[in-house]
Amino acid sequence: MRNNLLAVRRRTLLSTALAAASLPFLPRPALALNEAQAQALVQAAVDDVNRVIASGASDAAVLREMERIFATYADVPTIAVSVLGPPARTASPAQLRAFTEAFRGYFAAKYGRRFREFVGGSVQVNSTRAVRSFFEVITTVNLRNEAPFELRWLVSDGSGRPLFFNLIIAGVNLMISERTEIGAMLEARGGNVDALTQHLRTLA
Repeated sequence: MRNNLLAVRRRTLLSTALAAASLPFLPRPALALNEAQAQALVQAAVDDVNRVIASGASDAAVLREMERIFATYADVPTIAVSVLGPPARTASPAQLRAFTEAFRGYFAAKYGRRFREFVGGSVQVNSTRAVRSFFEVITTVNLRNEAPFELRWLVSDGSGRPLFFNLIIAGVNLMISERTEIGAMLEARGGNVDALTQHLRTLA
C-alpha cells in the first residue's frame, strides 16, 4: 500500500511539473487571478458535474450536458494549441480555427464519456495552491464500490477569464496524454493538419 501511494505521489508531482513545462504554449496571465477565483471556478464546474451525474438522465443527455460543462469551464482553444504543439505555430489562422473546432468536439465527447463513469458518485473540492502563473485546485472523486481518486484542475485567466486548461486524473496528465495521441494521429497523416482535423471530426 505504501509503495502504491508513493507511486501515485510521484506520478502527480511529475504530471504537475510537465504541465508547468508546457506553459510556453499558453497565453501568459496578467496574474489577476487569485486562489478564491480559481477555486470558485472549479466549485461551479464540480457542482454542475455532480448535478448531471445525479440526474438519472440518459447517456445521450448526460454527454450533452458534459459537452456544455466543458464549453463553459475549459479553455479549449488553449488546450488545442498546446496539444497540437509546434505545428500550431506554422498553421494558418483558418487551419488553427478548424482544428480547434474539431478538437472541441473530440475533447468533449472523449472526456464527457470519462466523466460519465462518475455517475452514482460525487466530486469534492479539497484545496487550492498557486503553481507558477496558474492555480491547481485539488478535488477527490468518490465512486460507488471503488476507491476514491484525485482529480486536479489547472486554472489560469490567460485567455481573459478564469478557465481550466488541464486536468490531472489519478496522476495522468490530460494535456501530455493528448499531445502524445494527437501527435501520433498527425504523424500517421504525414504531418497534414487538415487531414488531422478531418479525422478528429469523425471521433466526436
